[in-house]
Amino acid sequence: MLNAENAEPLYIQLKNAVQSAIANGSFNQGDKIPTEIELAETYNVSRITVRKAIEELVREGYLTKRQGKGTFVNRPKIGRKIEHIISFTAACKANGVSSHSVVTERKKLKADSDTAERLQIQPGESVLYIQRQRYAGEQPLMLENNYYPFDRFAFLMEANLEGSIYELLRSEYNIDPNQPGETILQIVLADEPQAKLLEVPIGQPLFYMNTIIYDQYSKPVHVGKQFIIGDRYQFTL
Repeated sequence: MLNAENAEPLYIQLKNAVQSAIANGSFNQGDKIPTEIELAETYNVSRITVRKAIEELVREGYLTKRQGKGTFVNRPKIGRKIEHIISFTAACKANGVSSHSVVTERKKLKADSDTAERLQIQPGESVLYIQRQRYAGEQPLMLENNYYPFDRFAFLMEANLEGSIYELLRSEYNIDPNQPGETILQIVLADEPQAKLLEVPIGQPLFYMNTIIYDQYSKPVHVGKQFIIGDRYQFTL
């Protein structure tokens, strides 16, 4: 029960109670929470108080309202600072979420002029293209498309890439991808192949991040073109 004599408004107390229920697993990701009437009866408050608490939780991203269906617990967002180099695996770990990767493509290609310029190689030289589905928990969150100079990174053709490539490069090859180059971040809509791999509807808003990463010696490591589900990821500037 909530305390009407507490200096904290009842809607804040109710908001905190629902947040606690999400945190302790009483309400799990994807669960439909009780209706306004049920919450009002459970906590002995008015529907206006319930509505205000729910609106706060929706605005802060804890809940989502679905017209005609009810109010549901959101999956947690994965957060990262855009100006920092942090692997997807490390970002998930920092946010308390398990992660793994599935390689969907791995092949040798000829570099186009833009990729070649950014990787400091000649157009037509070989690059290693690796596409991976990056999972946060049991759901795909990112479609990763990386282009590596083939001569330097041919060993990745045979490597186990279920985890962090950055950690593999650091621990096994003394290559530390720690310097970001120019990064472009924009919103795009998922096309059919992206939607299928990310398990979202066609037209779902995605973050598109186009970047170049360098190592500790300022040598290019890869050009990255990543598609990230917009409502499950947040960037901090």
